[in-house]
Amino acid sequence: PISPPFFPLKLRQFKVAMAEEEVLDAIAQDEPQQGGWFTLGGVFRAFMMFHIMSTAFKFFGGGGSRSANSTAAVNLFTPGLRFDLYAHLSHSENKELALQDPPFWIRKSVNYDWSVEEETFSQSIPTPSALLSNQSIYLHVFIVKAGLSIHPEEKNYAKASMIYGCKQLNRHMKRRYSKTANLLTGSTTKSEEEQKKAETMTHEILNFWHPNMTISLVVDQTQWTRGVVPEPIASALKFGKGGTKYTPILYLNNYWNLVEDYQPINETVEQVNLTLTYAPMALWKYQMYASQEMQKNWSLGLEMGGDDKDQDSMKRAMLETNPILMAVIAAVSLLHTVFEFLAFKNDIQFWKERKNFEGLSMRTVFWGIGQNVIVFLYVCDNDTNFMVKVSLLIGIAIECWKVPKCFNIEVDHSNPILGVLPRVSFNPARSYVESETSEYDNMAFRYLRWVMYPLLVGYAIYSLVYEEQKGWYSWILSTLYGYLLMFGFVMMTPQLFINYKLKSVAHLPWRMMTYKFINTFIDDL
Repeated sequence: PISPPFFPLKLRQFKVAMAEEEVLDAIAQDEPQQGGWFTLGGVFRAFMMFHIMSTAFKFFGGGGSRSANSTAAVNLFTPGLRFDLYAHLSHSENKELALQDPPFWIRKSVNYDWSVEEETFSQSIPTPSALLSNQSIYLHVFIVKAGLSIHPEEKNYAKASMIYGCKQLNRHMKRRYSKTANLLTGSTTKSEEEQKKAETMTHEILNFWHPNMTISLVVDQTQWTRGVVPEPIASALKFGKGGTKYTPILYLNNYWNLVEDYQPINETVEQVNLTLTYAPMALWKYQMYASQEMQKNWSLGLEMGGDDKDQDSMKRAMLETNPILMAVIAAVSLLHTVFEFLAFKNDIQFWKERKNFEGLSMRTVFWGIGQNVIVFLYVCDNDTNFMVKVSLLIGIAIECWKVPKCFNIEVDHSNPILGVLPRVSFNPARSYVESETSEYDNMAFRYLRWVMYPLLVGYAIYSLVYEEQKGWYSWILSTLYGYLLMFGFVMMTPQLFINYKLKSVAHLPWRMMTYKFINTFIDDL
């Protein structure tokens, strides 16, 4: 899920984030599907964040200023106007080259109005050689007023009023290869071909095809003034000379094409099907589609990763989920963001103002650092997206910030380690040592070791015997990571044990714990 970088992800969320990163990479592999609640909630929060930022940019940066002589432009296509639609397929993005190929679909005298029903044209074609050679095929759409031509050499060429759009029909997606095997027996479940590729490459770019594309012309008569049109409309609106007229927005829509429905292209695929649909579109609906596309491009530009999986999960939820439930999910997801921020704020505030550490488990501070470091190394070893790494680094920084608050750090240069490194000692705060907290904290960890160590050894043996690994380093990290996912919650018991022995909970950060409890409930829900 896409979460703001200043919110440390919880351990249970890392597994979901890792699965989301691998959507394109594991397109042909058997991967378990994650639930839609958490992903949809994360996407909704990111979507809200994107629109808040867009609004801020428009408010502070503006979209230009309206001059004294500016006039509002009207739509060149009046209601009820008839137009012709031409769809060409080409291996080139060049408009002139596309016109040299025969049209794939022609639709004459279409009414520019809401009364037009959807029209569909479907045809199977021999697989273009460009697809087989891992190149691309483009759809070129030309719309002109009825009776006018799309060819420049003809007298009735619609130079000023022609509407044009181009869209790539295929997609290039990564499939990653890693050389894994059982470290004891050397056996692997991967095919011989996959093993050979893993020895020579880390990933392969494959060509995929989806048969559906919708051609939509925005039906709207709003009067726009050049220079003050808001995004995303401004990027798509084309004004004529003088700025008194504009052509309708043409949108080539493949939003509902899910990644899982794309067909891999190879030499065994002799034919591909292409289904084109024309349907009019409202302006508000175009804004929704275009905003989603802008958000995706923005996320990819920041290398946040995981976007296709997030988008697909949201689309599937929109198709399959009751609208009332969708509204509940959106509202609760927004509350989740608020509670997450409040928990972060109160945690920092609690430790910043804390001077008496009686009743708090100091050992869990170091445990939190070690836990976050292990997870960070694990996600680095598995090439997780950039934003997850940033969240983890910030989480590690926060945990390290707590150390000098709880301990008196002393550096001894007189007796260096190996004659080079100074010795560093961490002495707990006096309020912690002089109270019974230190004794109960040591007792709790002593009891905990009797349980945790056997579980760790057992899980390590199981992982070594039954699971494939990239190497011994990856095995150590994956074992520790999996162990934390299953048993990391046990590390809360020292604090509970101290509370039980002291018969008091007055020293705990109740606000922060309350917000985290509510968010945990939302995650489980």
